[in-house]
Amino acid sequence: MKTVAALLAAVAIAALTLLPSTPAFATGHRIQINEIYYNSPGTDTGSNSSLNAEWVRLYNTSSSRISLTNWTVRDAARHVFKFGTYTLGAHSYVKIHTGHGTRTQTDRYWNHSGYIWNNTGDTAALRDDGGGWRPESGVKGTGAVPVHGDVRRQY
Repeated sequence: MKTVAALLAAVAIAALTLLPSTPAFATGHRIQINEIYYNSPGTDTGSNSSLNAEWVRLYNTSSSRISLTNWTVRDAARHVFKFGTYTLGAHSYVKIHTGHGTRTQTDRYWNHSGYIWNNTGDTAALRDDGGGWRPESGVKGTGAVPVHGDVRRQY
């Protein structure tokens, strides 16, 4: 009986070792919604600078670069930001601003002409390139909300 159990354990370990690594499996929960600034400072004028003061920040917690190509960030009203070809560096951040601007490695723009995030409460969610939701948890607050943990946030 011990021989059969040992054989089954060896087969299970071998099978796990031979499984192909898919992007979602490989990235795990290493990309996090780290902070949301959903209530831009001052009066909501609708100006581009006011819109860009509203943002969501993602953080790569790993020591590896991770491709976010075709990943999406969305709110409860189904406003969707989709990354084009983009790789987030190890232990790096990227902010996604609501308004218009010039893309850099650390700043991306939704190119929206109205506010995305509701000041009274909303949900920020991240989907990987296969359309899978990243794990979720909630947070509440006002203005800038630092969030730590996995990647779906409600405030």
